Amino acid sequence: MKIDIGIKSTDRKAIADGLSHFLADAYTLYLKTHAFHWNVTGPMFNSLHVMFEGQYTEQWAALDEIAERIRAIGYPAPGSYAEFVKLSSIPEEPGREGEVPDWKEMVKQLVAGNEAVCRTARKVLATASKAGDEPTVDLMTGRLQAHEKTAWMLRSLLE
Repeated sequence: MKIDIGIKSTDRKAIADGLSHFLADAYTLYLKTHAFHWNVTGPMFNSLHVMFEGQYTEQWAALDEIAERIRAIGYPAPGSYAEFVKLSSIPEEPGREGEVPDWKEMVKQLVAGNEAVCRTARKVLATASKAGDEPTVDLMTGRLQAHEKTAWMLRSLLE
């Protein structure tokens, strides 16, 4: 059925593509944050274990909203690891199997991941704003606030 929500088809496609990249970044960051929650050790264990749990819980809740926005504007949401790897700007960190970074490296990687998500959100926000897609602008504004705050809090641990 034809979609007629007041946003041109070409704009909806551009927004959906941007949201797909954003979803891939957000999901990759979620996975990394959750893995670090499981694997953190050292003198910061308790505080980081709790902090990472709060972060991945918040991130998980947001993933559904992002995917549903893609669906609402008429496109399928990516949903496989293979798609996320292709779409994400957050690289896999090098390391040997079975090894995990120390807590400081975990925090550095999560800062970089949150900042990458912010950069992707800004691109989507600009595309959506130009197309008059206020719901996507609102969604990206909220995600920017969450990820900028998280990046700041994580950076503060390293100062």
